[in-house]
Amino acid sequence: MGIFGNLPREKIPWFPTIDFDKCVGCKECYNFCHNGVYEWDEENNKPRVVQPYNCVIGCSACANLCNGEAIKFPTRKELMDIFNKAKEE
Repeated sequence: MGIFGNLPREKIPWFPTIDFDKCVGCKECYNFCHNGVYEWDEENNKPRVVQPYNCVIGCSACANLCNGEAIKFPTRKELMDIFNKAKEE
């Protein structure tokens, strides 16, 4: 059991968001992630987040690889706020 206990994965908003204006279409995120989080949009030459809850909680490697700095994740504070709120429920 992790820090989020029995909280369903769908209640933990840990997944990438993409700023398409910054995305350079390098495919680093798409090629790196083996969890099916991304799908490649050939028409726009950009990744799309299609399975956000397949993302491993705490992993942000794709953001670190992003050449355009277009991928963002929640901050640790945002995650802890979610955890603390869930504990109160």
